[in-house]
Amino acid sequence: MTTPPPSTPRPPAAPRARTRPAPWVRTRLRAAPLGTLLAAALAFVAVLFAAALPRAQDRGADQALRSFLTDSGSTRTGLQATAPAPGAGQSAEALDRTLKSLLAQTGNTFHVDTDRVVHGTRTTKRQPLLNPELSRPHRLPPKMSLLYVQQAQDHVKLVEGRWPGDTPRPAGSAGSVGSAGSAAYEPPLQVALSQEAARTIGARVGSVLKSAPLVDGTPSVEVVGLYSVPDETEDFWVDLDCLPRACKTFVGESYLWEADALIGAGDLERMDLWGHDAADFWRLPVDVGRLRADRLDATKKEIASYVAGPTAARLAFETRREGLRTTSWLPELFEQAHDRRQAAAPLALIGPAGVGGVAFVVLCLAGALAADRRDAELRLLLARGGSRSAIVGRLLREGAVTVLPAAAAATALAVLLLPTPRLAPAVLSAAVVALLALLAFPVRAAVLLTPPRPAGRWRRPVAELLVLAATAAAVLEVRRRGVAPAGSDPDPLLVASPLLLALCGALLLARVQPVVTGWFARAAGRRSGLVGFLGLARAARGSGARGAGRSGPSVLPMVAVLLAITTGGFGATVLQSVESNRLGVARLTVGGDASISAFGKANLPDGLAKAAGELPGVRTSVPLWIDHDSALVGTVQRSSQVNLIVVDPAAYAELSRVLDCGRFDPALLATGAGESADAPVPALFSSGVARLGGSGTFTIQPGNGGEVRVRGAGVIDCTPAVPAADAATVVLPAGRATALIGGSDRPNRWFGLGPVDGDRLRALVRSALPAEAATPSAPASSAPQASPSPTAPAPAAGQDPAPGTQPDDEVYPVRTSADTVAALGADPLQRSAERLFWASVAGAAGFALLAVLLTLMRTVPERAALLARLRTMGLRRRQGVALILAETLPQTLAAALGGALVAAAAVALLGPAMDLSTLVGASVPTGVRLTAAPVLTQALGLAALVAAAVLVEAATSGRRQITTELRAGDQR
Repeated sequence: MTTPPPSTPRPPAAPRARTRPAPWVRTRLRAAPLGTLLAAALAFVAVLFAAALPRAQDRGADQALRSFLTDSGSTRTGLQATAPAPGAGQSAEALDRTLKSLLAQTGNTFHVDTDRVVHGTRTTKRQPLLNPELSRPHRLPPKMSLLYVQQAQDHVKLVEGRWPGDTPRPAGSAGSVGSAGSAAYEPPLQVALSQEAARTIGARVGSVLKSAPLVDGTPSVEVVGLYSVPDETEDFWVDLDCLPRACKTFVGESYLWEADALIGAGDLERMDLWGHDAADFWRLPVDVGRLRADRLDATKKEIASYVAGPTAARLAFETRREGLRTTSWLPELFEQAHDRRQAAAPLALIGPAGVGGVAFVVLCLAGALAADRRDAELRLLLARGGSRSAIVGRLLREGAVTVLPAAAAATALAVLLLPTPRLAPAVLSAAVVALLALLAFPVRAAVLLTPPRPAGRWRRPVAELLVLAATAAAVLEVRRRGVAPAGSDPDPLLVASPLLLALCGALLLARVQPVVTGWFARAAGRRSGLVGFLGLARAARGSGARGAGRSGPSVLPMVAVLLAITTGGFGATVLQSVESNRLGVARLTVGGDASISAFGKANLPDGLAKAAGELPGVRTSVPLWIDHDSALVGTVQRSSQVNLIVVDPAAYAELSRVLDCGRFDPALLATGAGESADAPVPALFSSGVARLGGSGTFTIQPGNGGEVRVRGAGVIDCTPAVPAADAATVVLPAGRATALIGGSDRPNRWFGLGPVDGDRLRALVRSALPAEAATPSAPASSAPQASPSPTAPAPAAGQDPAPGTQPDDEVYPVRTSADTVAALGADPLQRSAERLFWASVAGAAGFALLAVLLTLMRTVPERAALLARLRTMGLRRRQGVALILAETLPQTLAAALGGALVAAAAVALLGPAMDLSTLVGASVPTGVRLTAAPVLTQALGLAALVAAAVLVEAATSGRRQITTELRAGDQR
């Protein structure tokens, strides 16, 4: 037996290197790169809107505030401090020290424009100048006050002589004219006078101007220099009107000249001897360009303290001027600006609220669809021992890598594109939306992984009743208080009332739409053809959630579309009412779509009214003669001044109908053929005349003489030629009235209806002017105007006037409703609210479209498998597209119809409580008029956009999916 050789021991095996598992987040993101990019893009867009909307609101509010204050004028947007001049020690340095103390208390919520500060001293009473050589119209001597303005030399140009000295001159100084026999005397005060004022009152360099002596003596003044003012429109000359040129002051029917003069710092100590009193002043213009709307309340409180409060008391103590007083119009202007912002807030907030609601729905929908898509994966992880908290934590880390960088980039882009001082609202809004985008998927996954519980039968009805109760409360509160209650900021619940109405409509539609679609499916099943029945049946049943027990279509896309249509339709109706009211105000202001007026009692040139009526676009031409100095005799007051109008009844009735101002039947002013020549002329009386009382016939005495007997044929509450509510107006028919009133056959007003070109009408007026009448400037109009249109600067010599403006030398002013509408809508507050609303509507429409597409993309695999099976049974490609449309569009069309109805209901319920005066630019009655066009435009536009997107998706991605299914078969 052979002994086996001993076995050699095996060397120990080398230890295997442990392989670390791939990181979960990286693996999942690499497994679905397209889904990762889409999730990041959705978060980026949602956060960009969330961060941009508050900054856009802040920019619009700041621009509106600054524009409003700038338009209010420089005299109302500053602080005016005054104090009695000190009895001793008055000097330029003392004025500067007080100015430094005044400026030291600013710079917190408001800043003073130091380059425009004006300060100095002025005598409080103008003294008469007794020199016989001076100009004395109506034998009244000119008067003069003295001013020391430290910044004056920077705004004038010395043209003759020298500037008054800054060094004090002792009594009895050489070169002064003394009193005979006096050892010492007071030298004259040296002054500089404007060249225009010196020429007006008859003074020159070297003139010694004397005034009436007071008890303690009044010094004379010596004109040592003359200056000119390069630009009298500078803010520097506000409240210094009589420094650039002499002012004409009326005393009864006479007038005299008042001219102010500038002294030097050397005569400040003796300045109060002229007029026996002097006062120091400091004009501190607030830098309007640095004011912020969000700090308006704090700024108002600080300025109020500056005017009368702790700051005012501290200033009086620091400057040792007990009589220091500060006044300002800014607190009142801030209150008006706050009220204007409140009035425009509903429109400015409805749009962002709508896009916010739709974005919320889309983010929830995206999370729900992602959870449904990965339902099997999550349940497998749970079955292999994973806990719900660990799974949710992994999903949170996965979402953080996708959402947080996109949110940070979107916030930075919004801050960069829309610079504004306030950062917190944008960051807070962006953080909320980013958190929602981050939590939507994990929260939905946690709900799916929760063990099923018995479904509560009353859970959904109770939630719907709560929404209905909140909506009813909000609507009732809006009807009672208005969307923006006076004296308070808009209530978020009141602003969200259109969204609550839309949510109620969506919940009702979610109940009704599957039932109605099922009826249509059963009706289609009775007919030949598979496409209609199958598509409608799938639309009624819902799809895309296998195993979830879905009994109907997802309600979230319907809510998104309905929210977008409701908010867009409601806001568009508000804007339509604003435009309609603005046009109505403009037409009443002008008297039509265009008008030509003659000044005073002058008449229009012969043939001008006829030529204007033949211009392209003129539908109705109304020439008339109006006299504002007529008297109506026979009332209880015996005689009353009235406005007399002689016009063609038919044309004037058409004008009144279009302007909705005192409609009447032109037959009321018809005169019978058999009436005698002395029969009373039928007349329309305004309500102002009717209130004067009296009955029977009256006598009208036109301002140019004569008498006309009239009888009342009707009463009107408004008339386009004189639309004032309390105006006393009498309208007579042309024909008999023209024969009885001399000069009434030549019109002095012309009104036109239609799209009239204002520049062409002005050119026609200029061509009708006589050569000698085209050059002089027109006097002020004596005719009453409803509302003055904004004036534009006159064009330079040799240049044509700017389009839509009225030249200064136009003898017959032309006004158009288009120019007036543009002027009413030029407020930045209105434009900002409108821009923000339309941007929000576009964003809401985009998110609603995305909601439909997300739902559509989620059902692509199931729908592709169905179409592949049907393709093997002979279904044509066109029928496949029709099947997709039949499945998708019923919900979209139902949402569009429901959105239109809810938008109309929102206008009917909330519209009467909205005040549009601020948005219109003039006072108008409260309420929004319901019109079909804005609502239908929003509903049909969004429905067409969704239908086009569904069609494109069905024709492109559906084809590729079906081809894949036919090649590989059903792998599920």
